[in-house]
Amino acid sequence: MFYYLIALVVIAIDQFTKWLVVTNMKIGESITIIPNVLYITSHRNRGAAWGILQGQFWLFYLITIIVVIGLVIYIQRLPREERLFGIALGFMLGGAIGNFIDRLVRKEVVDFIHTYIFTYDFPIFNIADSALSIGVALVFLHTFVTGAKEKGNQ
Repeated sequence: MFYYLIALVVIAIDQFTKWLVVTNMKIGESITIIPNVLYITSHRNRGAAWGILQGQFWLFYLITIIVVIGLVIYIQRLPREERLFGIALGFMLGGAIGNFIDRLVRKEVVDFIHTYIFTYDFPIFNIADSALSIGVALVFLHTFVTGAKEKGNQ
């Protein structure tokens, strides 16, 4: 199914980019892409977003397994006309599995995308995190569009 292909592409890109960082950079090493805006910085995270819940692997394993099962069930039951929602779920599935692989194999998540947004030093993240964020944004967009259509039909 198309949504699983999206998840597989996200996982492949995520794992490949993390492999590049792990094999070619020392932790803390940084490469400037756009000065004062974008860097590739080798970083590791043993927690969740922004480093919360450091070392709580059992919790991450449990939550990720539940989320992945829920996403797969939802994708299986998704009506054909819910394409945007399915794409969102595909991104979320790929992102969840990408970081799960890191936690399972490395016992830490490899982060490397380092941005400054209007001088704010945003926490370093990775492709899986980006896919999760894109998926959530698409869910909000889908909800907004669906709500507007339903309101227009009343």
